[in-house]
Amino acid sequence: MAGTDEDAVAAADDALYVLTAVLLTPAKFPSVLGDDYPEACAALGLAPLADGYGLVLGQDGDGARWTVVVDDVSLVAVAIASWDCGMEHDLSPDERTVVAALPGWPLEVAVAAPGVPAPHDPDPGIAECDPLTPPDTSTWGPAQRRLGADEIALQWAIWREQIDDAQFPGRPGGNSDDEVSQGPGRDALSGDGGHGQGAERDGSEAGHSGIRRVLAEARAYVDAPPPLGRVRSSFAPGDARTLRADGPGWSLVARTDDIAFVLLDDEPGEVLPVGRGPELPGLLEALDKMAVRPL
Repeated sequence: MAGTDEDAVAAADDALYVLTAVLLTPAKFPSVLGDDYPEACAALGLAPLADGYGLVLGQDGDGARWTVVVDDVSLVAVAIASWDCGMEHDLSPDERTVVAALPGWPLEVAVAAPGVPAPHDPDPGIAECDPLTPPDTSTWGPAQRRLGADEIALQWAIWREQIDDAQFPGRPGGNSDDEVSQGPGRDALSGDGGHGQGAERDGSEAGHSGIRRVLAEARAYVDAPPPLGRVRSSFAPGDARTLRADGPGWSLVARTDDIAFVLLDDEPGEVLPVGRGPELPGLLEALDKMAVRPL
């Protein structure tokens, strides 16, 4: 496995200033790294263990960036939960839990350790593998598409309130089919302030055919389960669940009691809302049953 050289592990463990940590598990992983859990693991050169990993990002005494991979997922999860609540928590993984020490960071980190040189990649002589670098999100593509879906899932209420259900074609108060409406479009994903046009009912628009493809591929997941983590279910208010599904060139975010939003690689910055209709509720229920859930 890349980066398990003993010198690299020793260098990272020696006075590592922890800046942040993230989980890398089937149910919760940085989606910017891949459409599913195995793909995210592959981005770090890790085997997709069933229990997952914790990623500890920090700097050594020389300021070098290191990502320490540990198999004590609970330890990292407790630390993240404490930090999210504004509590101090010392994250100091036991050496026996360290799986690898990888040079660089796979994600953007906005902070730096005080009293050490600015973040930089370690000396190439310490680790044999190339430093990790965050995926390029400067232009629209899979990484930015998945980040956009993350934002919608996190800020569901804000995105949902922009959608008037009457906008769905053929819906006087309830629609007759799963529909694509005129939605928030590029609003917060590309920063241009514009609003994208959803596809029309006749299917002549590329967005409409893209939506149909996404729904068909999502239905196929129910019969032939995709790689672990392609479909994830998480908490939502009430009795609902937030569903996240990804596939080649697309991401879907939905509430089991509401509509769905779809993002496509070949529709830069566009957010396409999909109405309930008679088909979507059953699809979301089926996906939720086979989805991976946080422990």
